[in-house]
Amino acid sequence: MAKDTKFLLLFLLLSSSSSLCFGSEQDIQCPRSVQQSVIDPLGVLKSSWNFGYATDGYICSFTGVQCWQGSENMVLSLLLDNLGLEGPFPQGLQNCTSLNILDLLYNNFSAPIPFSIAQQISYVTSLNLSYNNFSGEIPESMENLAYLNTFNLQHNQLRGQILERFSVLGRLTSFNVADNLLSGPIPTFPQDFSPLYFAGNQDLCGAPLDECPRSQRWTLRRINGESSVGAAVGFVLGFVVAFYFHLYCCERLLPYVFHT
Repeated sequence: MAKDTKFLLLFLLLSSSSSLCFGSEQDIQCPRSVQQSVIDPLGVLKSSWNFGYATDGYICSFTGVQCWQGSENMVLSLLLDNLGLEGPFPQGLQNCTSLNILDLLYNNFSAPIPFSIAQQISYVTSLNLSYNNFSGEIPESMENLAYLNTFNLQHNQLRGQILERFSVLGRLTSFNVADNLLSGPIPTFPQDFSPLYFAGNQDLCGAPLDECPRSQRWTLRRINGESSVGAAVGFVLGFVVAFYFHLYCCERLLPYVFHT
C-alpha cells in the first residue's frame, strides 16, 4: 500500500513538472490550428512548425512565435508578417491563452474579419492586419478589445462606418484605417490621430479629415429624426392600443361588477 502511494505521488509530481515545462496543451494547439487553417504557398510554416518533437518550449523556436519564457510553451506573440500567407483569418487563436501581439502584416489574407475576434484575442495589446485583402465591415466586437494600444487595418478592402463606440478604446496610441473603402463620419476619439491614419477612404469625413458635407450631415440628422419619430409613433400606437384594450375589458367586466 505504501509503495502504491509513493508511486502515485511520484506520478503526480512528474505530471505537474511536465505541464510546467511544456506549458498548456492549449497553447500548443494554437499554432497547430493556425497552421492547418491558412494557405502557406511558400511553405514557411510547414517547414518550421514541426510538432513532432515535444521538448521544453519547442514551439518557441517556430518562425514568428515568441514565448513568455523560452522554457515554456506559452505564446506571447505571433509575428507572421510578410510570409505570403493566404486564406481567411487564422483559426484557433483563442487557444493562445496569453497572446499579447498579433501581426499579420503584408500577407494575402482575405474574407471578412470574424465577428468573434474579440473573444479569440481578448488580451492582445497590438493588432496589425494591414496590407491584406480583408473585406466586409470592421466587427462591432472589436470595441471590447480593451487592452489595445495599436490597432492597424491599413490597406484592406474594409467597408462601412467606423462605429462611434470605438472611441471608448482609451489605451489606443495608433488607429490606422487608411486606404480602405470606409465611409461616414470619423468617431470623436479622445486621442489626436494623424490625418494619414484615415486617408485613402473616399467617403470618410470629419476630424482630422475635412468636415463632412452638409448633405451627409442632413442625412444623418434625418436618420436620427426618423428614429425619434418612429419611437414616438410606436409609443403613441402602443398607448392607444392599451387604452382601447382597457375600455374593452371594462365594458366586459362592468355588468358583472353591478350584478355583484
